[in-house]
Amino acid sequence: MVKYSKLDRMKNHLLWGSLKSFYFKEGFLMIFLPQPSSLSYGEGTFTIHYDSRIFSIPRARLSLFSAAQLLQQEIETQTGFRPAICRRHQPVGSHLIYLTASPELSREAYTLAVTPENITICGSLESGVLYGVQTLRQMIRQAGAVLPTVLISDKPAMENRGFYHDATRGRVPTLSYLKQLADTLSFYKINQLQLYIEHSYLFDDLTEMWRDDTPLTAEDILELDRYCKGLGIDLVPSLASFGHLYKLLCTKSYAHLCELEGSASAPFSFYDRQAHHTLDITNPESLSLAKHILSEYMQLFSSKYFNLCADETFDLGKGASRALAEEKGTTVIYTEFVTELANYITESGRTPMFWSDVISQEPEVYHLLPKNLICLHWDYASNVSSERLTRLANSGAEHLYVCPGVQGWNQLINKYHEAYENISRMARYGHECHAMGLLNTDWGDYGHINHPDFSRIGMIYGAAFSWNADILPEEEINRQISVLEFGDASGKLVSVLDLLCHQDAYPWRTAVMVQEALELHQDKEEAAELLRSCAEGDADAANASIDALCAVLYEKAGTVRPENRPMIYAYLLAADGLKVLNRLLPFLRASLLSEGTLPEKEDCFALAGDLERWLHSYKELWRTVSKESELYRIAHVFCWYADLLRDLNA
Repeated sequence: MVKYSKLDRMKNHLLWGSLKSFYFKEGFLMIFLPQPSSLSYGEGTFTIHYDSRIFSIPRARLSLFSAAQLLQQEIETQTGFRPAICRRHQPVGSHLIYLTASPELSREAYTLAVTPENITICGSLESGVLYGVQTLRQMIRQAGAVLPTVLISDKPAMENRGFYHDATRGRVPTLSYLKQLADTLSFYKINQLQLYIEHSYLFDDLTEMWRDDTPLTAEDILELDRYCKGLGIDLVPSLASFGHLYKLLCTKSYAHLCELEGSASAPFSFYDRQAHHTLDITNPESLSLAKHILSEYMQLFSSKYFNLCADETFDLGKGASRALAEEKGTTVIYTEFVTELANYITESGRTPMFWSDVISQEPEVYHLLPKNLICLHWDYASNVSSERLTRLANSGAEHLYVCPGVQGWNQLINKYHEAYENISRMARYGHECHAMGLLNTDWGDYGHINHPDFSRIGMIYGAAFSWNADILPEEEINRQISVLEFGDASGKLVSVLDLLCHQDAYPWRTAVMVQEALELHQDKEEAAELLRSCAEGDADAANASIDALCAVLYEKAGTVRPENRPMIYAYLLAADGLKVLNRLLPFLRASLLSEGTLPEKEDCFALAGDLERWLHSYKELWRTVSKESELYRIAHVFCWYADLLRDLNA
């Protein structure tokens, strides 16, 4: 046994102290998302002891106690220690954590000082203390009980930082999932959440609209509103009130209010659902109906805002309103109806919002809209320019949000590179034009087949780039998300996921369009043309890449943060979904394009069984975060393909 002298032990102690300093200052710089406005490291470390305490100022608001509880829970999760929460004018002792508020700090601003003796968070009462706590939680999540000394002074560059979640076109999330979503949003300092609703709320007297769905209830919304408020999040109602009213305008009671005739008798189509079902503004009943649903829904929310949507009114001027549109112009009659809705919301004590897509086609008539209307300008192109945004601003849009997207719709896994390009550009344009906010969107087109947690990476992009105007390079923010969010020490996980999401040789949207072409339209040429758009030979190469990438995910399954391990399973399942869809391609090409030899009966039946087995696992995962909702529509597509395979060589 080696014996050490007192001097040796002292030398070792000093060496360890210097190593700790090096570890934090050089080898392990903290990751903060979003990045703070000002950050500097000091000498030494602070240790959270098992008997450390959290002090908040006496007579402080309930929000400070809620922030203290968040911190207490994080410390316990990461260290096993549960510091007591106390209130005293003159706390005594060391290794203490102080939460204080200052009226001198601007809204949402805070300072965080970690010294060798204590930690002090001072913030505004308007979420400042909460955001200081969230920053400290990020430190604890990375370093545990021993933290580097830092001084942070921080505030957001953009006042409103939002996330927009589709809760109507396929998935209706459970209340527990929505609370988890709110937790994540607050952790990354997002202060606004909007849930998109078309029909998936239990309206009292519109039973026809939601009778075959599993809608959110008043109790769900009221509880979520309360929960969000405690996390510094404004839950803003968002309700389709002009276009995108498929379920409402297909009912026997209200089909007569559809711009185009025959909506109630038309078979369901993922495509038609997106492209049609606009209100007939020439019928006075339409305005009364729109006001009715707006009134019933807005009373559930404490927010001062209301998003009336009014986007993608594709059919306007093509049916019942054709003559009116020819007389006044389609955009003008659009502004007249939106003005009626906006004024009604204003009279109800709220500030109205709407989507920009229709008015941006003819921005010179923007002056016809109410001055207080907030314009939500969306554009999801990877190479989006600022041209449309500039035109809107120059045409009188005084209140603007920039609205990028997480690129998850129409596919099993979000396209992360495209999301980064779109979100980073739109955020930069928003900072340049001093936009009111950034609202990062997550739509559910074509059944919302992607798991909602797959949008988390894009959500963090939006959080980071709206809080801090400095745009991190894609590779760097992906590394930081891998480490901070997933606990992946290699920093490579998000890059692996970005490679995985691009292996869809037969994308979900194409699969749906082929199915609808054959089942609904009996149009083999339309289906054949869609198949020709999928490059021949890509399926086998894509599946080989998927196998290699999944091998990496299996390695990560036991090393990422425990709470995120279910996400690894979700990605692995989605990867298998990509594979079974890719495997359809040669079968379909042989059948519809006469390319290659028709597969053997056994092979057709085997793939049909694989589709159904995958669907079974997918349903189980769906039900962990979403109500049943329209899961059956996704199931129909997969079962249709399984039946088709069995018919190919019957």
